[in-house]
Order: sequence, then C-alpha cells, then structure tokens
Amino acid sequence: MNATFERPLLQAVTGLLAQPRKSIHALIGPRWVGKSTLIVQALKAAKAASDYASVDGYDRDAAWIAREWEIGRNRAKAAGRAGAVLVLDEVQKVPGWPETIKRLWDEDSAAGTALRFVMLSSEPALALQGLNASLAGRFEVLGVPPWSYAEMKAAFGWGLEQFLYFGAYPAGAQFIAKEEHWRGYMLDLAETTLSRDIHMEKPALLRQLFRLGCDNSARVLSYRKMLDQLQHAGNPVTLAGYLQSLSNAGLLAGLQKYPGGGSGQRGSSPKLLALNNALITSGGKHSFAAAQADKGFWGRLVESAVGAQLVNGLAGTGCEVFYWRELGRDVDFVIKGEGGLTAVEVSSSRGDGSLSGLERFSEEFHPQRKLIVGEQGIPLEEFLCASPEKWLRS
Repeated sequence: MNATFERPLLQAVTGLLAQPRKSIHALIGPRWVGKSTLIVQALKAAKAASDYASVDGYDRDAAWIAREWEIGRNRAKAAGRAGAVLVLDEVQKVPGWPETIKRLWDEDSAAGTALRFVMLSSEPALALQGLNASLAGRFEVLGVPPWSYAEMKAAFGWGLEQFLYFGAYPAGAQFIAKEEHWRGYMLDLAETTLSRDIHMEKPALLRQLFRLGCDNSARVLSYRKMLDQLQHAGNPVTLAGYLQSLSNAGLLAGLQKYPGGGSGQRGSSPKLLALNNALITSGGKHSFAAAQADKGFWGRLVESAVGAQLVNGLAGTGCEVFYWRELGRDVDFVIKGEGGLTAVEVSSSRGDGSLSGLERFSEEFHPQRKLIVGEQGIPLEEFLCASPEKWLRS
C-alpha cells in the first residue's frame, strides 16, 4: 500500500471529521481498498485526538466495544471542546454491536461528550442491516470504492496494460515485478475475503463459483451451465444468492439482463463480472506477456475493466448496471438511472467490430446516450481515467 498517496476521497473523509458531532460515520467498502489508510490520513489532516482499534482476527465482544469507547471518551475530555474521534474497524463482526453502540452513542448525546465515532466495514450488507435496525437516523454512510486506473497511475506510475492485467489492489502493486509472488499474494487476499467476510452454508461452493465467475468474467453464463460445472450447487436460486454475496464483498457480480422496465430479469442468465481484474489474472494461466498476446483473453480483460469501472464507480448513486442480449445481438452494458438510459459498447470485445447490437437496442429502447469505448469511440484510457458519472452527464 502506498501510504503517502492521497486518494481524492480523502478530502471528503477529512471534512466529515471536521464537522461537529452529529452522526455516526460508516466507511464501507471491499477489503484492501485502503479504508484504514484513508482514515489514518484523515485523522492526521484533521489533527484530531483519536483512538483506533480493529476487530479483525480477534474474538471480540460487547464489553470490548465499551472499553474502547471509554478510551475515546477520556481522549475527548482531555481534548476539551475539540473533542476526539473513535475508530472501530470491522466492528460489525462483534455480536450485538448495534445495540451496544446505540446505548453508548445515546449516553454521549445526553452527556454532551464530544466523541465522534467512525466505523470501517468490508461487509456492507451486514453493516447496513445493523445500522438500519438499531441506529436509524444516527448514521451517515460513505462508500469507499476500489481504486481506479487514474489512482493506480498516479500512485504507482502504471500504464494501461499494467492496470488491465494486474488490476487495482494497491497493496499488491509492490509485487508485480515477480508475477508468481504477486499471484500468491492476490490469491491469499481473495481467500481472506471469502473466509472472513462471506458466511454461507456451503463454503466450497462459494469458492468454486468465485473461480468459475472470474474465469468467465464478461461472459453470459446460464445457471444450467453453472450447475453442470459446480458440485452440490443446489438450484439457480442458491447460485443467485451466492452471487449476491460475492457482489456485496466486492469480488464478483452477476449482471441481470436489461428487461425494458422494472429492475431486471431475475431468472435470466447472468453476465459474470469480476470487480477487479487482478481476481481474473491471479488465478488464471496467462502470464502478463501471454495475456497481451492472446487477443480474445485481452479483450475480456478490457471489457471486464470497463464493467468494473461502471459497477464500482456507480455504487450508491441509484444507477443500475445491466447487459442486453436478444437473438444473437447484444450490448455490453446498459445503465439505468435518473438521467435516463445509457448503452455502453466496448468495441475491443468484438472480433469483427460489429455494433449491430447497439443499433438494435437503440431502435427498441431509445437510450439517451450511446457510448462506444475503445478504438471506434472514447479512448479506453480516457474512459477509465474519468468517473462513470461524467459519461452519464455527457
């Protein structure tokens, strides 16, 4: 991790810490995107008295939260009117955490204690469930997305080809000179997320589905085909639930087919999409050089990077990302949001450069915007360097 690089998000986090105590702040995002580094940098920039503690890897209970909270209270009293900040990392893993935090927060509100509280979480579903159940009206969420190409370029001097192959985990950047070392590090990272952040009845199935999805990223795969390749998979409903859990953890999404209305065709074959290209390449057979030489594989990396940019970058905005396919014609990504409908075609993902799917989709659904990413349209590097919201406003 490049601890000296400051993500653009740092300004927003520092701004939160500078506000008077009024809400619990939850910084939520996948593992290894630098949430801890971000909050440490923000605390330093805000020059705030603070206490930081992590749950990860330890058996914690509600009494531990209370002890850490008391440390925070003491720091707040010593700091006077400036108060202090208490940061608890992965607190959602502690049984009964929402009720405990509600009690302590309300005690401080009644006593006028100037202790601001920040929680970091890599389990968005679990964190939000607890916050909404017991802390409604008391919290604000700030999403911490995976690193973008622009950030990896600025922090590590990467070129486009490096980003497409090695992905966007800053902690792994130091290992790319030795590919096998990098692969092992990335595989360990993925396993940590699978074992600590996703709790399913069939962990072996979860790992099989994860690997199958990464190996088939940017491809539409029917549930029947997935069931044929997975052991003890159950039924499509089971697989859909496991895919959703992988998506919540920031690993693998299963995009639904755009239905022309509603929120997606849940029974349709999903388009599998790794949310970081490192998850594809670290577990695959292609070296960096071999990947660049394989036109088909490199095209899937390009399409996966564009898809991940859209899904990661639009999280929390109210936009939904789909794909579309009908009678052999398709559109790589369809975005539905307040600004209308946007169709996105990645030109390098087609061997013949055909855009007939985009034309057919336009005739039927009349999107507000049609974007071609690649040689025939927006240069890939330009697209990946900008926020997806920029293209939805154009």
